[in-house]
This record gives sequence, C-alpha cells and structure tokens, in this order.
Amino acid sequence: MRAGVGVIRETPVLSSRTLGERSGGEVVLKAENLQRTGSFKLRGALAKIAALGPACAEGVVAGSAGNHAQAVAYAARARGVRCEVFMPEIAPIAKVEAAAALGAEVRLVGTTVDESLAAARDRADSTPLTFVHPFDDRDVVAGQGGVGLELLEQAPADLARVLVPVGGGGLVSGVAVALKSQRPEVEVIGVQVERCAAVRASLAAGAPVEVQSSLTIADGIAVKRPGELTLELIRRWVDDIVVVAEDDVAEAMMFLLERAKLVVEGAGAVGVAALLGGFVSPAPAGSTAVVISGGNVDAGLLGELARRHETLAGRRLVLVTRLPDLPGALARLLALVAEQRANLLDVQHVREGVDLHVRETAVQLVLETRSPEHAGEVEQAVRAAGYETRVLR
Repeated sequence: MRAGVGVIRETPVLSSRTLGERSGGEVVLKAENLQRTGSFKLRGALAKIAALGPACAEGVVAGSAGNHAQAVAYAARARGVRCEVFMPEIAPIAKVEAAAALGAEVRLVGTTVDESLAAARDRADSTPLTFVHPFDDRDVVAGQGGVGLELLEQAPADLARVLVPVGGGGLVSGVAVALKSQRPEVEVIGVQVERCAAVRASLAAGAPVEVQSSLTIADGIAVKRPGELTLELIRRWVDDIVVVAEDDVAEAMMFLLERAKLVVEGAGAVGVAALLGGFVSPAPAGSTAVVISGGNVDAGLLGELARRHETLAGRRLVLVTRLPDLPGALARLLALVAEQRANLLDVQHVREGVDLHVRETAVQLVLETRSPEHAGEVEQAVRAAGYETRVLR
C-alpha cells in the first residue's frame, strides 16, 4: 500500500493537444499542482513521517523554499505531531503563509534553501525534533515515486518518455525507479533551470558539487547541491538531464495558464519549457508525459509575468514620447491613439531623468493592441504625426 493513502490525492493526467502540436508529438500532463498543498512534496513528507512512527512523537523540523515546508506541515498535522519549518527570507509570501496556516511554526532564515536546511538541522540537533530532509532520504524518494506509479496506471499504454523537474533530485529519482522497475523501456529525462543546474554539473564532475545558484523564477528547484543518495539514483535510473532558460520557464507558465487553464509555479513548468523551447523533443513513437510538479505561485508574480507576456506577444505597447507642456497637447495625442483603435491602459507624465525643454513634458502610454502588426501600425502613426517615440520592451 502506498504511504499517505486517504490523504494523498490521485492527480489527473490531462491531454494537451496544443502543446503536442507545438512540440511535434503526443503529450500529456501529470498535474501534481492539483495535489493537496499544491505540489508533489506531500507524498514524500507523508512517507517519511509514516516510516518514523513513534520516533517523531516530539515533532518534526524541515528546511525548504516553500513546497516541502507546506507538505511537512500538512503531514505533521495529519499525524498529530508538532512541526517547525525554516524558510529563506525571500521565500514567496504565499508559501510562507500557507505553511503557517497548516500549523507550522515558520522561521525565516538566510536567503537560500541551503541556509534554511542548515538551520533546520541545527534545530534538530539541539531539540527532540526529527529532521525531515526534502529530497536526500530513501523514504522521501519512495514517497515521490507514487507519481510514477500513478503514471503507469493513468498514462496512455504507449507511454515512452517522461519529463520531470529536477532540484535536489528526489522527485526524478522516485519517478524513475517506479517507472523503470516495471517499464524499463520508458525514458526518463530530468529538467533543470540554467541558473541552478546542480545535478547536471555534479553528473559531469562524477560527485556532488555546488553551483552558484541565483534568484530564479523556479525557486522550488533552486538547490545548490544535490544529495548523494539522489545523485546516485539519477546516475543509475535517469536517461538524461536537460537545462532550460529562465525566459522559457516564464513563457511556459503563461502557456499553461492560457492554454491548459493550470496555475503552475516556475519549478513545475520546466518540463513544458523544455518542449516549447526545443531543449528536448517528445518521444518519436508513443506518448510523452510531463510532470507538472507544483502550483504554488504568488498572484503578484503571475501578474508581472502576464504583463511581460502580453508585451512580448505584441498585445501591449509601452510608448514614450515628448509633448509641448501646453493645454490640449495630451488630448490630441490620445485622440490619435484612439483613431488607431488602441486601448489606453495607463498614462504617466515623466519629468525626471529625461532630456526635456523647459516647456516640454514626456508621457508614457501603455496601450493594449491586437497583434505585433497592430502595435507597429500604432507606433508608425504616432511617428508620422511628428512625435518622437521610443518603445519600451
């Protein structure tokens, strides 16, 4: 019987025709973002606490960027034990609040996951609390393997390739072992982000090494150093590791929101980013599954990504120009824009940091346009009317 039965939700496998058409193959999505606590991490946390049994009666402690913290808090509450979690000071607010709402005592320490992990270990050493590692633990890895077991039951019979996000390696290890133990022909490919590709660097070096990870949109997999256990499992069971670009992750998040109606965090979207960005192709024969590992993302970040996406797609035009500082000047410019059927979203006067005549003012217009072609037509019309323009990208 799988650990967490009665608590774990069997998450759906969803078809994605648009993603398949864009990437050139049959693609399905394993939606672990719909798991309780918003990520796959609950599987491993429940498995570990179940394995500990009475040994964790005094409570548990964990270090995490957020998803593992929420998972351990939920699992601890389900088993009736105390929980403390250490998270980076820059952890997403939504994840901090969610862990606290689940009953955890949240302590913000340092700026990286590694610093939070070290603080959690120190806490365990000085108290009766039991440390629960986010990935480098056999029980945790076994729990994450539940994703692979479900895939075997839910995915098309011709499943040939599976893309899995990689941070410390717990998820990809568990999925690979579960899948390949029963279907060794299925190819498992891990996906990392370029700013924190610790597993790939460690595989190349032949031993765990640290990478200088930086602030990334995929905070859930921003691990400087993989575990020794998970690295060995990856070396044995995972077929390849690919690295995707940060901008591709942002576009993948918007693709999943618009096309699949799924709210997905950066770490959860890396597999889709790999397909859309051409870093990996779907299986040439059979279907490809992408594990969407989590959906815990701040609404504010989604808003920023949406604005960026609209600009890149040519549906938002940010135009800066200069006007005489006289009554009616702005009204004439806005009338010109309206004639081009562009919708005004925002207008700001800019008087500092711009080379202006004493009787001039600069204005920044944010316009909603229908397409890149329409945006170009609006800009050209404003230029043709004698305005000096600059488009902000």
